[in-house]
Amino acid sequence: MTSRIPRDSRLRLVRPRPLAAAPRAMNQRRSRRPAPRPPEGTPAPAELARMARSGLAAAARVAHWADTALRPGRDSASPDGKGTLSDATAERAAADLGLTAAQVRADWDTARLAGLVEVHGDSARPGWRLRAWDRDDSAVLRGWVALFDAWSLAYPEPSDHEPAAVAEVVSAMPQVLSFLQLSAGPVPVEQLLDLLEQRVTELRTERCEIPYGPQPEPEPSRPTPPEPADAPLPPLLEWALRALASVGALTYGERQATLTPLGSWAVWVKLEQICVAAQSPAGNIEQAAEGMLRGCAQLRPNAARAEYRAWLAARPVGSAVTELLEAARGEDALLRGLAFEALRVVGAPAEPDVRGVADVPTLRPYALLWLAEHDGIDPEDAHEILTREEATWLWVDTAAAVADHGEAPLLVRHLESAVQPTVPMLLDEVRAVGHPRTVQVLVALAAAHPDPALAKAVRRAAFQVHTGGS
Repeated sequence: MTSRIPRDSRLRLVRPRPLAAAPRAMNQRRSRRPAPRPPEGTPAPAELARMARSGLAAAARVAHWADTALRPGRDSASPDGKGTLSDATAERAAADLGLTAAQVRADWDTARLAGLVEVHGDSARPGWRLRAWDRDDSAVLRGWVALFDAWSLAYPEPSDHEPAAVAEVVSAMPQVLSFLQLSAGPVPVEQLLDLLEQRVTELRTERCEIPYGPQPEPEPSRPTPPEPADAPLPPLLEWALRALASVGALTYGERQATLTPLGSWAVWVKLEQICVAAQSPAGNIEQAAEGMLRGCAQLRPNAARAEYRAWLAARPVGSAVTELLEAARGEDALLRGLAFEALRVVGAPAEPDVRGVADVPTLRPYALLWLAEHDGIDPEDAHEILTREEATWLWVDTAAAVADHGEAPLLVRHLESAVQPTVPMLLDEVRAVGHPRTVQVLVALAAAHPDPALAKAVRRAAFQVHTGGS
């Protein structure tokens, strides 16, 4: 028996919303932890941004020059795709800006590390931080923090030391910086050296593995290269302090080091991120990417982004991006969407890896949306770059996440985000797109929808996909 009330099966066109933005039906205990306050004496954000603009002024000048001179189709970055300037371009910039070619190259490298310039193949373009340079203090501070994070790349590392020894010092410096931040004043280099030696020893101890079971007799000793443990640490500490001074994180002289206000603020922010994550019930900071994403699944968007930032702050960017993309390749559609939300927090450093998975069918719609937003397209309009087939595939994938982790009303509301204007058109294109979860999604939608006629049509479509019919 069917109702005699006419039904309109057309779908209302609304902008699609990311799953993370959907309201959660589950009860959540919101944290009442007050917003942390920076240490006493820390300048206001506007003053910190002024300092950052001053420190990055030369890099911003080169970046603005690149905005007009280095466009696609013009002679720009070198053909090796590594983002270095060709000799001709460096000389041209030097003439235009009244600098030497060496100064231009140094400022260009700083602009790249700060995200003011982004290199794509053989062309360069301004980063979003440069676009917001004069109006958005947070963009300026993020650019400076990006440079601070890359301090070991901003200053030539000593060529007469083993790369492994240099890597140990780079890994140990966060503890040295934390000590400087807590000291809130000049610290003698000798004291920093003691701390560095302790931390390097801890890192080596953590790497030690004790073999179990019987072991073969050792072979006769033969000459081996010196271990990093033999490398003297004082010159490496000297290099690290000078590198950090070059990016404006500290001042170094007379055998003493002192964090600048910007450096102290940046270290405090990172410590606070780690402390917040360590205090969370889920302990997401210690989880692998998949576990972290599952722990954030029921958080509201702002809380989830805070967790992403804390998780990212505790590990190298490269390995974090790899972990997130690996989690996105799995079968759980919810994790796929959340992984790309976390990659939005990473920003520019994730672009090469995201671009590299744009041809993977299961990741392509997510990657294309990420790249569009990264290129400056409004998130509300980014979905327009997807083909009809890609948008339909993404609709099914999101519906699978809702079916697995959400509630029936949310799945019914998800109908409204489809690009197709009517249910029959949606069902036809869903059947054609070939998503592996199509049958389960349609069955769940039919069970959840309150309209018997529409539910019947959806069940019929599910049966046709299941049996291979049309």
